Amino acid sequence: MKRAIVSVTNDLTTDQRVHRTCSALAGMGYNVVLIGRQLPKSQVLAPRDYATERMRLLFDNGPAFYAEYNIRLFFRLLTARASLIVTNDLDTLPAGYLASVIRRKSLLHDCHEYFRGMPELIGRPKVTRAWKFFEDLIFPRLKNVLAVNASVADLYRKEYNVEVHVVRNVPFRKERTDYSQKRELGIPPERRVILYQGAVNVGRGLEEAILAMKYVQHDALLVIAGIGDISERLHEMVRKEGLSKRVLFLGQIPFQSLHEYTCMADIGLSIEKEEGINYQNCLPNKFLDYIQARVPVLVTPFAEMKQIVEKYRIGEFIPDHDPQHIAQRIDAMLGNEAALGGYRRNLEQAARDLCWENESEVITNLVRNIA
Repeated sequence: MKRAIVSVTNDLTTDQRVHRTCSALAGMGYNVVLIGRQLPKSQVLAPRDYATERMRLLFDNGPAFYAEYNIRLFFRLLTARASLIVTNDLDTLPAGYLASVIRRKSLLHDCHEYFRGMPELIGRPKVTRAWKFFEDLIFPRLKNVLAVNASVADLYRKEYNVEVHVVRNVPFRKERTDYSQKRELGIPPERRVILYQGAVNVGRGLEEAILAMKYVQHDALLVIAGIGDISERLHEMVRKEGLSKRVLFLGQIPFQSLHEYTCMADIGLSIEKEEGINYQNCLPNKFLDYIQARVPVLVTPFAEMKQIVEKYRIGEFIPDHDPQHIAQRIDAMLGNEAALGGYRRNLEQAARDLCWENESEVITNLVRNIA
């Protein structure tokens, strides 16, 4: 059996895109091994139809972490039996590319975002230059590249003159479940839920969403499912603003369980801010997960999301990131049940179209041609 080794720098708990890629490769007959890292608070992984490994590292972040991870990954790939190496984002590419050259193995690189446009790199020119050094060195030599959407693909095509295939972050096709997590969470059934799910990082509009709950007139609860760099700051903000009864933090939810939580929402938020080119060209996982759960969306009118919202008529846009304006838009949506019902009906068609069963053909066709 052919073997594929897939690498990421996260702890594998919530990365749905990589899970879908691994599942597609397993479905093609590959013996798949997914390599990530073990964090102090990493959850036990649920069984999957492929193998997983999580490395314990000495460093958790910064240059030392990325150096240690790539060195460890390089020697793992150098000694592993594999016919296909799959790297995800620039932070796994140096080790994967070098190992593929030395061992003369096929390499597939997946761009989950425009890496140097991450908000975490804004205002850090030395770090950005370091990543650009590796990208300039390796990217023009890549032959098999995927990107998360057309906007990101165009950025890499123009910069490096390479062919980039688009595979969007669409979920597996799912039915909306009537089973609600509200009961388990102690949320009254009549209370409306405004949901944000995903990484709790800078630039996601979460501070403004929390402050908006001071002004929302409906009996609504903002639920935040995820963890990240600003988790502690947001907890402190909620305490300081006296919003503990209007904001609920769920922490990290394994992706296998996430759909049931998503289905309890009345509105799904994806209100990224214009903090760098990466967010301006985003098509977030959470936005597409809301669609599979048939949850009307309230989003920033960035090009990729705007095109889908307008095509299927499944939600509305925020006018800006002023908390009072966000609250007004939330109240307007919750107060118009006819419009919400129309969005939910339109979401049925969007969910049929925007699913992994349709999208995965791009990966399978590409892999058949390279491996």
